[in-house]
Amino acid sequence: HVQLVESGGGWVQPGGSLKLSCAASGSVFSMDVMAWYRQAPGKQRELVANITRVGWTKYADSVKGRFFISRHDIKNELYLHMRSLNTEDTAIYYCNSDQQGVISWGQGTQVTVSS
Repeated sequence: HVQLVESGGGWVQPGGSLKLSCAASGSVFSMDVMAWYRQAPGKQRELVANITRVGWTKYADSVKGRFFISRHDIKNELYLHMRSLNTEDTAIYYCNSDQQGVISWGQGTQVTVSS
């Protein structure tokens, strides 16, 4: 398994922005898919966005136009750029990787949106 370590979470007011980072112990370019998931209190974990090895991306409808996923193949990092945050975005955000069916998860980083 790949070790994934998220950072960048915190508290932000509605309308604000945050950038999450995920440092991988292996080559992110070698991953078939890397993704961000989130889990809000009392809710199931849901896919936020993913990016394939060739760079195709997919977003949850609730974040389209506000969030942007990217990766840095030299630094072996995955990012989630978040803007226009609202209270519904409050959750623990998890980094995820899929390498030939081997799934790895990070420990999560808390994002809290409140006034």
